[in-house]
Amino acid sequence: MRCTVLGAGSWGTALAVQLARNGHDTLIWDRNPGRCAVMNSEHRNPRYLKTVELPHNLRAEPDLAVATAHASLLVPVVPSHALREVMEQALPSLAPSAQICCATKGIEDGTLETMHELLVQVTGTPERISMLYGPSFALEVARGLPTAVVIAGPDRTAQIASEAFHDERFRCYHTEDTVGVCIGGSLKNVMAIACGVSDGVGLGSNARAGIITRGLAEITRLAVARGANPLTLAGLAGMGDLVLTCTGDLSRNRRVGLALGQGRTLEDILEELGEVAEGVITAKTARDLAHATGVEMPITEEIHALLYDGKPARAALESLMGRRRRAERDH
Repeated sequence: MRCTVLGAGSWGTALAVQLARNGHDTLIWDRNPGRCAVMNSEHRNPRYLKTVELPHNLRAEPDLAVATAHASLLVPVVPSHALREVMEQALPSLAPSAQICCATKGIEDGTLETMHELLVQVTGTPERISMLYGPSFALEVARGLPTAVVIAGPDRTAQIASEAFHDERFRCYHTEDTVGVCIGGSLKNVMAIACGVSDGVGLGSNARAGIITRGLAEITRLAVARGANPLTLAGLAGMGDLVLTCTGDLSRNRRVGLALGQGRTLEDILEELGEVAEGVITAKTARDLAHATGVEMPITEEIHALLYDGKPARAALESLMGRRRRAERDH
């Protein structure tokens, strides 16, 4: 296939490497011509995943229209707050027959739409949109370490994208539950911040396991209220991605939480990180979506208070532990 990945961050670079490894004619779009020149001449990304050699059939292109026109499979991997603008600019150059497989995670601020809902609204063609989510650190994918993901969308569309990405080390499952996959894959970043805060404060492994488990419960409540199949949240985009992001040392969102728990300011943490930590944005949009849906999400509430209201980390965690006792299957 002719594949174009929009966005040359860590995750976009890793997915472009995977597609090129599978033999596809692959472009990666980066708006910075200088970085594109380095990628094309030195076969490495000068900013992200610097140690990974890029396949020689992977080329970088700074012109969005040229990159988009190339695609029979378009893979947007830009930050959630930029997806709408980038896709609106790209759409006039996209072939009507091209498939779109989006790997951006998050809930859009203001509209409270998942990335799938946003793409359906922008393109008007839900029949050609799928979503790639699941437990997958970019560096491990780029290095060819074994990974399993799920691609959500209409059956034929999800199958096409799965065929493009799938090989013996990058296993692709498919589902039609875009709601469950999008909410699970987005809100796990909030729970990863919570786990990082808990570890940063020094509350131990028991507390981390409790946050993961109760985090999954509140993610599932929201997803089901929005029409998802609850079993989706027991799968790769739910429990799988949640466990990885809450426990793995490569998790940007967990690192944000660790630093917050150790008393550092959010501004300093994000400046040092140098990459997007989607959980910071999603803590706000997920809270807003929960309020709009009428779903109680106590962990999300406390992480929102910590990030946006200046609540101390230990006080936020103590508020969770001090909640009224109830049956496990209740709120």
